[in-house]
Amino acid sequence: MAGTEAGEAILHRAARIEDAFHRWRERRGRKRGLVTTIVPYAGYGAPGWARVLCRVVLTRGDGGERQRAEKVRGWRSFFSIPVEDLPVIVRAGGTEHSVIPNRGGIVDVRIDVALEPGWQTITLHTDDTEPVSAPVFIVDPDAAFGIVSDVDDTVMVTALPRPFLAAWNTFVVDEHARTPVAGMAVLYERLTRSHPGAPVIYISTGAWNVAPTLTRFMERNLYPRGPLLLTDWGPTHDRWFRSGREHKHTSLARLAVEFPHTKWLLIGDDGQHDEELYGEFAAAHPANVAAVAIRQLSPGEAVLAGGRSKAAHEAGSTVRWYYAPDGAGLSEQLTGAGLVGAQGGRT
Repeated sequence: MAGTEAGEAILHRAARIEDAFHRWRERRGRKRGLVTTIVPYAGYGAPGWARVLCRVVLTRGDGGERQRAEKVRGWRSFFSIPVEDLPVIVRAGGTEHSVIPNRGGIVDVRIDVALEPGWQTITLHTDDTEPVSAPVFIVDPDAAFGIVSDVDDTVMVTALPRPFLAAWNTFVVDEHARTPVAGMAVLYERLTRSHPGAPVIYISTGAWNVAPTLTRFMERNLYPRGPLLLTDWGPTHDRWFRSGREHKHTSLARLAVEFPHTKWLLIGDDGQHDEELYGEFAAAHPANVAAVAIRQLSPGEAVLAGGRSKAAHEAGSTVRWYYAPDGAGLSEQLTGAGLVGAQGGRT
């Protein structure tokens, strides 16, 4: 027990050191003339509530609010100075809500608001910033189908060993340097055409710092618009490093609670944890899973990913599992299963 208590004290000290370092950087940054900037992220919700996501940082004061937010990209996003404990005013549906960023400058809150289904726009500002717009997708209560997708090696090829994945996701500045997985954008487009109004949620272990880069990558490669659920850098209140696996686990569990009548098509790859996570979710929430679609890595990609997962969750499962090396193969199987219209039309 003594060893455990000592370990916990060290981990808590790491978080305190990080917080003190951020406060020092913020004071120094403001003395240098840096100003508060809100980097908006896409959120989601349902009639009556919305999940609001953004990050508050310090940037140079040149240009408008949107221009400054656009500059927070690539390696600059990693070194940007987070602003904590500064109230952010959310204007949505004729109401105002004051929210506080958490550690790392991240705002991730659920507010009560009446918005119509579909893409809506809310505004965010602080006392010393101009309002910025943030998109929010409000899920129709009648939407019985949704898509949850992994990002790395599912929608884009990383071709890097997993230990270097975090560095890749942080320091690659330009979305042009990333390669989409063959056929996946077409598959997603056919799925959304087959199920009008279906929410598309992207879950990644990448940091919030790179959300703008990932969003531009998806737009450029014609992936359906959808919120990104990412993580933050640095230690948490109880550990040195954040758990990407735990982030995906809790994100899936939260979706099951928030949308109890939605069946999700879970899309990932067989590189490491997706099969295991999806299998656990399907076992715990079988009524919330339409099917699981797994993109099989090439032999070279599997080596870089640390080998294929060996989970056998398909055996004995009431949920249908589909495997293929690309979007075209998965599309063919999902069409045969009735989840994709034969001509991309509604099923």
